[in-house]
Amino acid sequence: MLDVYVLRLPALLLAIVGHEFAHALAADRLGDPTPRRTGRLTFNPIAHLDPVGLLCLWLLGFGWAKPVQINPYFFRVNRRTGLVVTALAGPLANIVMATLALVLIKLSVLAPASALFRLVWIFLQYNLALAVFNLIPIPPLDGWRVLEIFAPSEWVEMAERYGWLLLLVFLATGAVSRILGPLMSILVNILDRLTFFVGAGGILWHGF
Repeated sequence: MLDVYVLRLPALLLAIVGHEFAHALAADRLGDPTPRRTGRLTFNPIAHLDPVGLLCLWLLGFGWAKPVQINPYFFRVNRRTGLVVTALAGPLANIVMATLALVLIKLSVLAPASALFRLVWIFLQYNLALAVFNLIPIPPLDGWRVLEIFAPSEWVEMAERYGWLLLLVFLATGAVSRILGPLMSILVNILDRLTFFVGAGGILWHGF
């Protein structure tokens, strides 16, 4: 069990840093200098991680990273479009990383009993979980950042006020796990079909 926790840490670091860097890169490419000025346009984990949030993620499966600060008024595109692109960049990066991990697994270049294979498998799981979890439309998650652009102002105000409470209720009741499991399974099956040309066939998915 100890070795699983040891392997979780580098897998988690890579998944989180990739997620946050993607937010920063998207905003930077759209013309916002804020992520670059605040030191977020880097793969250095120190720039992106919240120590308490990382510890909670590592041990409890729920946590947080430092949010990437952006200023949409710098965007060279329509502000709403820029906000949607920036918000979705993080989950999309996790999907890309999950796809790469899946390809490595399907290529059978790693011995199934090896620590490296388990590391890649955990990395795949973390990326799937981060992608799906962050698309839930509850503040402060990325899914909400997309929804709030189109929601009435009174909804936005209420959601921002009670979002964390609603998220905690979802976590405490196990509702998030019941949502994540099936959606992760659907996502990995889609990626499995998209990478059908790699390896001899599909993978057997058990989730976390």
